[in-house]
Amino acid sequence: MLILTRSQGETICIGDDIRITVLGTNGGQVRLGIDAPQNVEVHREEIYQRIQSEKRAREQSK
Repeated sequence: MLILTRSQGETICIGDDIRITVLGTNGGQVRLGIDAPQNVEVHREEIYQRIQSEKRAREQSK
């Protein structure tokens, strides 16, 4: 895992077309802005896990 330190307003680039910007912090939370192409899905981990569980359930019911 690559670990980076960024301050508010600073950006991390992933490849040529994904940018993650630190918008702010509040207590133990960090607000991130994510700029990615429309064909790249971006989810919070708990949402991603739910989507994957639903996909597995659909595939098993076939």
